[in-house]
Amino acid sequence: MPDTMEFPRKPVLVLGASGFIGSRVVAALTSSPLYRPVAASRRSAPAVDATDPKAVSGALRDVDCVVNCIAGDNRTMLRSTRVLCDAARISPPRRIVHISSMAVYGAATGWIHEDKPPVAPISSYGQAKVECERIVSKYVEDGGDAVILRPTCVFGAGSPQWNTRLAHLLKARRIGDLGSAGDGHCNLAFIDDVVAGILAALEAPDLAGRVFNISSSADLTWNEFLVVFAKALGATPVRRIAPRMLQIETKLLAPLLRAAAKVVRLPAIEAITPSLAALWRQDIQIDCSAAVATLMLPQTTVNQMLAATCRLQEPAFS
Repeated sequence: MPDTMEFPRKPVLVLGASGFIGSRVVAALTSSPLYRPVAASRRSAPAVDATDPKAVSGALRDVDCVVNCIAGDNRTMLRSTRVLCDAARISPPRRIVHISSMAVYGAATGWIHEDKPPVAPISSYGQAKVECERIVSKYVEDGGDAVILRPTCVFGAGSPQWNTRLAHLLKARRIGDLGSAGDGHCNLAFIDDVVAGILAALEAPDLAGRVFNISSSADLTWNEFLVVFAKALGATPVRRIAPRMLQIETKLLAPLLRAAAKVVRLPAIEAITPSLAALWRQDIQIDCSAAVATLMLPQTTVNQMLAATCRLQEPAFS
């Protein structure tokens, strides 16, 4: 008789498995002795179209849980969430962990708990995330088990939005110290912490219908973060960006880049969109205490985030 007994690993379906968060979830599940990832995306083998009811119903067979990391355009997010919940009503997994976003809070300011309603104006992306949450909540009302996680700005190596884009802008000296335009609160969520929160949400008891903010509790402004990120990248000296330059970027250059991209293929040029500039000014601080208490959400420091992302020998920010 063997000294140890091996138990079968629980199959977890990951929708959106080829995306930034989804791919990291798949890697973490693969490394865990408890789980076996079932990666599902249009680029997986076999390919799975999350908007196709037949494909999703087939993918749900014999899985224990589902992690819904579907991103993309608003229509895709809404359609795939609806298809998942409809299929799950027929073949229910033990739990769905649905990845939403802090964008659901819109223009809210101050200290934000999970019960904070959206404040207008809310972006089309944020509105789509709100609608997706309603679909998931209705699934719970109908007897299903689902948890909603709302990550903030997910930072880490490979993050297209909050690492790659900002790094390019900092290296090009198009952003830096933004003055009063960067005094909003910087809500970061380190990718490893997000993944740890997702895995914890697969097993924590009595979570049906619960919503959790997923964020770092670091208290810093966007100016403070952008300056220290620039130093970590070696993008020095850090420029002080005049208000007029930021206005030109958001009101003139961003629309031109968007219009040109519809006509000709351009080299990748990061646009400073009005929504990004608004976020840098927004005085919103996301409270993650519920996730820390219930999901044991790790709190990686900004020092550690930058060291892991930029491969620094010494921390750049405390």
